[in-house]
Amino acid sequence: MTRLLFFSLLIFAACQNNSSHYPDDGTNAMPDVYLLVLGVAQDGGYPHVNCNKTCCQLYWAGQRPKRTPTCLALVDGRSGKCWMFEATPEYTDQWERLRKAAGTSKQGAPDGIFLTHAHIGHYTGLMYLGREAQGADGVPVYALPRMKTFLENNGPWSQLVSLKNISIRPIQTDSAIQLASDIRVIPFTVPHRDEYSETAGYRIEVRGKTMLFIPDIDKWEKWDRDIVQEIKSADAAYLDATFYKNGELARDMAEIPHPFIEESMQRFGRLTAAEKARVHFIHFNHTNPMLWDFEEIKNVEQQGFRIAREGQVFAF
Repeated sequence: MTRLLFFSLLIFAACQNNSSHYPDDGTNAMPDVYLLVLGVAQDGGYPHVNCNKTCCQLYWAGQRPKRTPTCLALVDGRSGKCWMFEATPEYTDQWERLRKAAGTSKQGAPDGIFLTHAHIGHYTGLMYLGREAQGADGVPVYALPRMKTFLENNGPWSQLVSLKNISIRPIQTDSAIQLASDIRVIPFTVPHRDEYSETAGYRIEVRGKTMLFIPDIDKWEKWDRDIVQEIKSADAAYLDATFYKNGELARDMAEIPHPFIEESMQRFGRLTAAEKARVHFIHFNHTNPMLWDFEEIKNVEQQGFRIAREGQVFAF
C-alpha cells in the first residue's frame, strides 16, 4: 500500500464526520515533506450564499459538512517551513489548520503564498494580512506579472503593498522557484477568464516526485499542453472539476467554461489504472455532487479517479 493510498483511506473515513485527518497530538507521525489539502470547493465555498437547492440544504440540515474554497499547502517538516497555494476567503480557518498540522503554532504567517489568479476565491484572503486584521510583516506573495500589477495598482490590495504587509515576489512562466535544495515550484499559465490577471497552474517538484495543481482552466482542449501527458509525467494531479456535467446550472454554462468531470473522465479514459489514480478532482461548485452525493462520489472512484478531500495528505 502506498503512502498516498494509506493517508487517503484515513481521510475517507474521517471525512464522514468532518474530523481532522492529520496527527494533532504532538507526535512525529506526519511525513517530513508533504502536501496538505486545506480546501476543495469553488470560490464561494459550500454551502453557497443564497442557495435553496438540495445540495446546500443538506448542510443546513446538518447532514453534510462545510467545505472551504480550494487551497493546498506544502510543508517541509525538516526546516519548519510551509507555503500556501491560494489565499482564499477562508484564510483564517485554513491557516490555523495548517499551523496545527505543521506544528508551527507560534508562526504568524506562511513562509510564502502562491497565487493562481484574481478571482475572489483565490486571492482575497490576503485581506486578513492587512492593518484591519493581522497587520502582517512582509509575507512573501508569489505572483505572475499581471497578478502582481493588479495587486499593486488596485485597492485595498495596494495598501498591503504600501504598508509592507505583503512582499510581492515576481515569478515567470516556466521559471522555477527554489524553496529548498530539493524543493522547487514551477508556474505555468492556462486559459481561463483572465479579466484582471493571467491564470497560473503550478508544478511542485520534491525529491524526484511531482505534483500538478490546476484549480481553474476553461477546457483541456484550449490549453497548449496535453493534459494526459502532464498526468503521466506527474505523481499526483489536483485538477479543475468545478462542475460534474453540462446542465448542472440553470444558465448557459458556456459562459463559465470549466472541464466537466464527465468530460475529463472520458478524456482520461485511456490512462492506466495507476495513472487514473493520480488524478484528484478538486474545486467543486456547490452544485457538484462530489461535495454531497455519496453515490456519485462512489461512481467516480469506481472508475479509478480520486476526489480531493480536506485534510488529505500527499507524501513526497
